[in-house]
Amino acid sequence: MLERWFRLRENGTNVPTELLAGLTTFLTMAYIIVLQPMVLSGRLMGREDIGMDFGAVMSATCLAAAVGTIIMGLWAKYPIALAPGMGENFLFIGSLVPAAAVWIQNEVAAGRLQAGSVQPWQIALGVIFHSGILFLGLSLLGVREKLLEAVSPSMRNAIAAGIGLFIALLGLQGASIIVGTPEQIVKLSPRLAGPDVLVFFVGFLVTAGLYARRIPGSIVLGILAAAATAWIFRAVIPAVPQLADLPAVSQSKLMTQFAPAEAVISGPPSLIPTLGKMDLRLSLALPFLPYILIFLFMDLFDTLGTLVGVSEQAGLIREGRLPRAKQALAADAFGTVFGAAVGTSTVTSFIESAAGVEQGGRTGLTALTAAVLFLLAPFFGPLVRMLGSYPPLTGAALLVVGSMMLRNVLKIEWNNPAEALPAFVTMVGIVFSYSIADGLALGFICYPPVKLLAGQGRQVRPLMYGLAAVLVVYLLAVKSYTG
Repeated sequence: MLERWFRLRENGTNVPTELLAGLTTFLTMAYIIVLQPMVLSGRLMGREDIGMDFGAVMSATCLAAAVGTIIMGLWAKYPIALAPGMGENFLFIGSLVPAAAVWIQNEVAAGRLQAGSVQPWQIALGVIFHSGILFLGLSLLGVREKLLEAVSPSMRNAIAAGIGLFIALLGLQGASIIVGTPEQIVKLSPRLAGPDVLVFFVGFLVTAGLYARRIPGSIVLGILAAAATAWIFRAVIPAVPQLADLPAVSQSKLMTQFAPAEAVISGPPSLIPTLGKMDLRLSLALPFLPYILIFLFMDLFDTLGTLVGVSEQAGLIREGRLPRAKQALAADAFGTVFGAAVGTSTVTSFIESAAGVEQGGRTGLTALTAAVLFLLAPFFGPLVRMLGSYPPLTGAALLVVGSMMLRNVLKIEWNNPAEALPAFVTMVGIVFSYSIADGLALGFICYPPVKLLAGQGRQVRPLMYGLAAVLVVYLLAVKSYTG
């Protein structure tokens, strides 16, 4: 049956190879099971007051990843796994949810909304759902090529690179290496000898060393190494009063936030706190329309880039075309729609699937293997909660993932200032505004006029002018309205 459906011999593979490749893919991207609930719960940014339930997000993340990956494996038959995307999740909790919170406050103050009737993250999930429906429609109707062509390759790669820098900054902040003060926005922490920094560096050295050797699961193994170090420190430090009384130790996140797991296996966390809680009506309000478009574009570009890159590596490109591209894009869109319904942000194809391809994965059986492992992951909830309670454990993962995304900077057309300058504005805008959405807006607004003044206006698609106009309105009207 497997041979008939996946044509294993025709693709030069077999069942054991596909299973190993699926395990490899899962290990390289399993960090999202820890990071996604950490991000969407608000713990990573210290905003648990507006975040979602940690356990529900973890279960939703695993379920959405499994469903999207199953569709990719059975329908599109590609060795590509899906999960909530890095970058989109930070935009969700870092920009969209705060914007929704301010909008709700204004609506309540104006008497148009009842206090407590809706949570900001419910509106944010509605935005994700709408963007997924649009992506699904565009995928099935074949309009995606026009949208892809509207944004230049340089701008697409600048978005990925800028998000990579942003993620790296968050990782360093979570590890207490980069801190902020009223006098200086960011600076190196004066407490580098504290346990948080030491735990981070253990995780980073293990992750970097294994990743450089191309060992599957290097990110997960780095997180586990950091967790073991934190566990040892947490047990030893209280036994040494002279050490425990030091401010750098007593005030560290290790002593105030880290909670060792009392078990490894338990029942999966309940989905009830987020299941079906998206608000489909309020998420269509004017201030959220730019977010719907931005999530649509981010998902579109992430997916197409991963599909082309991994398929090229696997030798699945035929005469310059990607077979079953419509099915693969639709699988991504179905995953996003389902993810919003159960309680997580945009689901997208993961570039880490390339690790499974390197292990010999060539068909959808690789994806199905990874999907089964995602379904089993929620049963290890206590361990995941321990890892998510302490940001330095995942700081190294963020730094390494940021470096993966930053590689896209090499694909920017630096010898053409009309392409390079808007791309640069996009990258630095994301980091310096501490907002992915605002960084994208600045870059997209700059791109058409710079190209026009450079005599390259014909290279700009009409859709890009329209998008720039919408984003100008967003920054001047909507952004000021939402704070």
